[in-house]
Amino acid sequence: MARDRLSVVVTRRLPAAVETRMSELFDVRLRTDDTPMTREELLTAMQSADVLVPTVTDHIDQRLLTQAGDRLKLIANYGAGIDHIDVATARQRGILVSNTPGAVTEDTADMAMALILAVTRRIPEGLDLMQSGNWEGWAPTALLGGRIGGRRLGILGMGRIGEAVARRAAAFGMQIHYHNRKRRHPDTEAELQATYWESLDQMVARMDVISVNCPSTPSSFHLMNSRRIALMKPNAIIVNTSRGEVIDENALTRALRSGAIAGAGLDVYEHGHEANPRLRELSNVVLLPHMGSATEEGRLEMGEKVLINIKTFDDGHRPPDLVVPAML
Repeated sequence: MARDRLSVVVTRRLPAAVETRMSELFDVRLRTDDTPMTREELLTAMQSADVLVPTVTDHIDQRLLTQAGDRLKLIANYGAGIDHIDVATARQRGILVSNTPGAVTEDTADMAMALILAVTRRIPEGLDLMQSGNWEGWAPTALLGGRIGGRRLGILGMGRIGEAVARRAAAFGMQIHYHNRKRRHPDTEAELQATYWESLDQMVARMDVISVNCPSTPSSFHLMNSRRIALMKPNAIIVNTSRGEVIDENALTRALRSGAIAGAGLDVYEHGHEANPRLRELSNVVLLPHMGSATEEGRLEMGEKVLINIKTFDDGHRPPDLVVPAML
């Protein structure tokens, strides 16, 4: 006798190919309206499904998990970051959590380099000048930016994405430095020609560019606080394609407004999609709407990983991308 198909609820619209395949494999309830679920909708989904497929916009906290009931057995997150999920409580309640690591590594690294170039070469200012029709022609001193070749890049978090940023930056002639919880293998350092700094303070004070590539954890909250931002050189810039909470956004805004640092490129913000409004007033800041992973290829690969995690679980095995305590 054929067993019932696994019940799956998806909280946001996914690429059509992913939704089609999911419908073929499982008893799936798809999201027709591409807006985040309310807490009430999220709780109903968690109480009525075997598997929940959330995204970064769904905050699955202890309260929701304790009200979820006994049916939910797997949270197959569509995305690599899991700071929006209370994984510890989920595990205590017997709910597995999986994610999609590595799917958007190259895309996010591309965006980090794009932000470095955009800030140092003042690309948005030039774009605004052209689109407003105010360009009056070439001039020797107009919109002078800086050359990134030869500059020191300090990578905060040398994981998959940090390494990918390092490879791209090296191709542009940048000098690679990094700070990480654990020093990388000597072979990796040799391959990347990367210098390790045990002291984040010392690295920050000597870099021309800081790229934030670490996950959001209690220990990384405001890792770039007002004191560390004050250590940066006046001609230095900072870019963030990781998590907004790693930077104290108010402190960063003050430093940018006062000219204490030269510029910033941000794809993520401390308070979700609500960027500090004073940042939008500054010409030395490039702001993007969380586009780091926004490629068709990356979104499809994320979906494929979600499908594999759910199918493996449905077959009675451990999902390959299971989030375990050691990862937290």
